[in-house]
Amino acid sequence: MNLKYLKLAEDIKGELKKRNLPAGSKLPSIRRLSEEYNCSKNTVIKAFNELEKEHLIYAIPQSGYYLVNEPKLPDNQAGTIDFLSAGPDKHLLPYKEFQHCINQAIETYKEEVFTYSDQQGLLALREQLTNNFQYNQVFTFVERVVIVSGSQQAIHLLTALPFPNGKKNILIEQPTYFGMIETLKVNQAKAFGIELSMTEIDLEQIEYHFKNNDIKFFYVIPRFHNPLGHSYTNDEKKKIVELANKYDVYIVEDDFLGELERNKKADPFFAFDPSGRVIYIQSFSKIFLPGLRIGSVILPGNLVGNFLRYKFSADFNSPVLSQGALDIYLKSGMYRSHLKKIKEVYFHRMNLLKQSCGQFLPKGIHYTKPDSGFYLSIYLPNNISSKKLALLLSEQKVLLDDTHRMFLPEFNKDNLIRLCISQVHEKEIIQGVKKINEAITAFDNKKPHAIYPHN
Repeated sequence: MNLKYLKLAEDIKGELKKRNLPAGSKLPSIRRLSEEYNCSKNTVIKAFNELEKEHLIYAIPQSGYYLVNEPKLPDNQAGTIDFLSAGPDKHLLPYKEFQHCINQAIETYKEEVFTYSDQQGLLALREQLTNNFQYNQVFTFVERVVIVSGSQQAIHLLTALPFPNGKKNILIEQPTYFGMIETLKVNQAKAFGIELSMTEIDLEQIEYHFKNNDIKFFYVIPRFHNPLGHSYTNDEKKKIVELANKYDVYIVEDDFLGELERNKKADPFFAFDPSGRVIYIQSFSKIFLPGLRIGSVILPGNLVGNFLRYKFSADFNSPVLSQGALDIYLKSGMYRSHLKKIKEVYFHRMNLLKQSCGQFLPKGIHYTKPDSGFYLSIYLPNNISSKKLALLLSEQKVLLDDTHRMFLPEFNKDNLIRLCISQVHEKEIIQGVKKINEAITAFDNKKPHAIYPHN
């Protein structure tokens, strides 16, 4: 087997690293490299193909090959440690690559991206998403997939939408994503809460709500929960789906960080009942590009028509140019390469945050221990207000969420703070936890008895 192209690929990588070229730099032509390395043009093309697979370069037709942005992560010049912002790290966003995909989308789809298109979403993208879902053990048909302007739009529409079960109330985890809380307020929907910890959710309480409280759907974040970082076990998912079938309740599964899953045996709720009891939402905001405003929802067949009717009242169709560019990005393999890279980055940061909490927080302080994802939460002693602690830390340039907006009023105990790792780097994580420790210690003078959830 001729492996000359692999050696050439390694040589080119070494040369690029040595020259420290900026992102977007054009590589030498195929002809020039074939002459320089005394090899065929085909060997150079195969070497470039390997570097494309590694997400190091990208091609622009009839122009050449260009260097992908390899992010350098500078120290925060303002000195702020940001555990608050929950978008993806701006240094990891694939600007150049996606710009190329936008240009390709304009060329590929032409009229489609600048005119009204299928209200359900660009067919090519829905087909590509249907294939991509399978990596997460989600198997469905393109007819059930609807493109939305981010997961928030799907949540808002589903909250307002009448369901086939004829029920009106909604069950949510406590705490939960603040966007869901806000949607409930705007739609004046009645909600019931069920307490969630890292180790358990009360299945008997879920059954009680399903049976007695006219529950239309149960909104769940299955993996790397916001704000706790909790992930359900497969056994829990299966049992909850069984209860939903028994009591004619739908499950709205917001799997917004599911792509960061490292456990190949961990399945979504959807895998335990793909027939339509579980409505599956996926977003690209946290793991890819927030400004893309593209998400998708898998609906039961008898909900698609009504969902599209409600969506039409908000926007005729989601941005088509973004859809076309995302389709090309997925097809090219760049998305899987991007995902592989960021999974390792966020996994490493989360491990460092857990280690720092174990090393620097006061003894007796409980904190959640997510496997990966963006979020970790710390339970404060009863004598410390999460709002006051967050305010004190903000004065010291440590930003975090006091989580008040993530609770229904009757569930808020004012003792939970959330840390997000997406915008902080290694040194900042350690420094930030040390400052949190100092702030807790400053508050915690009397140290009364505190009750914590089991972890």
